[in-house]
Amino acid sequence: MSDFLLLDGAPLPMVDPMVLRATSYGHFTSMQVRDGQVDGLDLHFERLDRSTREVFGRPLPEDRVHADLRAALDQAGSGDLSIRVNVFADDELHLLTRVGPPVAPGTRPLRLLAYEHERAVPHLKHTGTFDLTYYARAAEQAGYDDAVFHTATGELSEASIWNLCFARGTHLVFPSAPALPGIRQQTLQRGLDDYTTTPVPLAGLKTYDAAYLTNSIDPALPVASITTKDGTTTYEPHPASAAVLAKAYAAVPAQPIRSAETTS
Repeated sequence: MSDFLLLDGAPLPMVDPMVLRATSYGHFTSMQVRDGQVDGLDLHFERLDRSTREVFGRPLPEDRVHADLRAALDQAGSGDLSIRVNVFADDELHLLTRVGPPVAPGTRPLRLLAYEHERAVPHLKHTGTFDLTYYARAAEQAGYDDAVFHTATGELSEASIWNLCFARGTHLVFPSAPALPGIRQQTLQRGLDDYTTTPVPLAGLKTYDAAYLTNSIDPALPVASITTKDGTTTYEPHPASAAVLAKAYAAVPAQPIRSAETTS
């Protein structure tokens, strides 16, 4: 007997059951494409190869990923997209590429609710994201916009789908607690002249002038407040640090997805 799928009791003949492996054990990267270009594209390739070596014990050549990205652009007929590349394996490596419309950055500062939580193997962007969604939903049900995480010793690490960044004047601080090293965070750091990576304790939140969230969609989304069991720290708009982040973002050019001729 062959594998098959049912949805609400009805067969799904057009879905290969093998695709479910892409969501059960694997890793991925997500990117925003604008005019056929991606911020930190080389970092996405490095992430996919490094993670594939760790998770599946084999390399993932850059040219293979590049060819699949080009196929996605050609199939969509557009250079403005959201793309997620999932890597999974049986006897061979497989790439499942999900393509959708581009997503615009947010404009409203977010109110975060802090939870003590540390993701499993946080240095990998793996498919085990139940906990991230669980805490994000819990924060929303409590009246906040999203969740932010801290360690058992009270150090902030990351938010549900974002890295964190704090500002003292024009100096930027990234938490050193275990977290996913986001592509946008790494890209911003390439363009920054003055930043440190250091512990950010919950007790020190009020010592910062501003806080930001950063991911593939949002280069630097301001944080309005962070609520912990000891109270709420609010942040007002801080033009000086916002300008530094905007300058860093503009300083690192996006990289093109090559044409089919140059990926062969």
